[in-house]
Amino acid sequence: MSPAVVSSTPVEGGLPDPIVELRNVKKSFGGALAVNNVSLSIKPGTVHALVGENGAGKSTLGNLIAGIHVPDSGDIYVEGRAVRFREPVDSISEGIVAIQQEIALVPGRSVLDNVFLGKETTRWSVVDVRSQRIRYDELTKESGFRIDPDVKAGSLRIADQQKVEVLRGLARQARVMVFDEPTAALTPNETDALVRLVKRLRDAGVTVIYVSHFLDEILELADDISILRNGQLVRSGPAALETKSTLVTAMLGRELTAAFPPRVGRARLDGGPALRVSGLTRRGVVEDISFDINPGEIVGITGLVGSGRTETLRAIFGADPPDRGEAALGDGQRLARHPAKSVRAGVAMVSENRKEDGLLHERDVTDNMTLVHPGIVERSGWRDRRKERVAVTTMMNRLDMRPPRPNLQAKLLSGGNQQKLMLGKWLLREPKVLLIDEPTRGVDVGAKFQIYEALFALADSGMAILFVSSDIEEVLGLADRVIVMRRGRMVIDQPRADVEHHYVMHHAFGFDTSESEFTDEH
Repeated sequence: MSPAVVSSTPVEGGLPDPIVELRNVKKSFGGALAVNNVSLSIKPGTVHALVGENGAGKSTLGNLIAGIHVPDSGDIYVEGRAVRFREPVDSISEGIVAIQQEIALVPGRSVLDNVFLGKETTRWSVVDVRSQRIRYDELTKESGFRIDPDVKAGSLRIADQQKVEVLRGLARQARVMVFDEPTAALTPNETDALVRLVKRLRDAGVTVIYVSHFLDEILELADDISILRNGQLVRSGPAALETKSTLVTAMLGRELTAAFPPRVGRARLDGGPALRVSGLTRRGVVEDISFDINPGEIVGITGLVGSGRTETLRAIFGADPPDRGEAALGDGQRLARHPAKSVRAGVAMVSENRKEDGLLHERDVTDNMTLVHPGIVERSGWRDRRKERVAVTTMMNRLDMRPPRPNLQAKLLSGGNQQKLMLGKWLLREPKVLLIDEPTRGVDVGAKFQIYEALFALADSGMAILFVSSDIEEVLGLADRVIVMRRGRMVIDQPRADVEHHYVMHHAFGFDTSESEFTDEH
């Protein structure tokens, strides 16, 4: 189906037409206004960034341009023609392709199949696999991504699935590419490669609409920036006129003077550990992991992708049972090798992957928060709707979830608010030990600050927290103790006060720590 062309009348004015223009666009979900009367123009051959807090409407705006959502009112123009996209295939026919934050691959098909899905090269009505392989090799050279074309897409880690999405967009030879948080799951080196790719796309005449919460990345890449707050456009203009401080102030409507909130309490180092991990081993993945965590202590694990960070959390929780070793609570209770039993023992785990492991996207906020804890909101074996509503509303207010609607489907929340929902569902029971993987992946500066405040408050109340983060600054800002992993083994387990950024980097990469020329900037 091709997009409905509403008008072929050029946009008014003597200047060249913008490649994409929005006029008075509105979009609501479940009665909540996500985009409110937004008008903006996007110049051809530029990188145009959309920034704002989670829930500000930036991803929704990108999805409207890409045909993933249909506006409730207002108009979208492509090169001066008003169009109405009914579905993504309509926007693709206009040369607009979306690279979404939540992965949208066919997991059972190969990488090659996913890259050319819907755009297969055929010869005599048969897919020409040889030609596609040649084109795939060209795309990987162009992008700098190296992924085996024959592996199943679903077997890849999130960062590599994101690369497949980018390769698929390149294969469609898009004139406009909408990137929604493209570097949220990438390592620093992978992020650098993607930034170089976006610059090459712009230099080749491709228009890039770039949605991100990484402000340094935005300021490096963008030609123009549009700032959104509460669904409305605050301002739009040249990136050269903005700084990180001006962006944050416009996004939040206030100044944010620090990246991390002050820590009121401190780790409780007496009374025995809340969690004890001894010799935990999964062959070929993690080897001989041993450490304790005290009540009220926050321990951060970092390291390169593939170092065994996430696998350690999953082994403790019982999602991937270890071959040897064990994890036990402070009272001596051994954690069973099954997630449900870990939950009953008082251990919770917030996964990195909201889409696959964390949420039921078709269910509402209330169901997502309470389904794992039915006893909390039951009375005599029956679901107590009033108690449930009070508990969920209280948690939403505690985490400043927006919009504060318990009956809203999880899929309609922004990425940051989905992350808060994942955290909130475990906090209803107040676990003894919280395991959390990439606590602020896909989250803007304002929501990060709120999540940090929540984690500090939980630790100050006596909860033991073990988290994984690829962001070294986040680990150093949150943790009382830092663990660095490399090739499945622990190489550092030291108090935060004893480690600095370059020291962590040395060990993560396996450099000799005596190499004094290695600095924080490398």
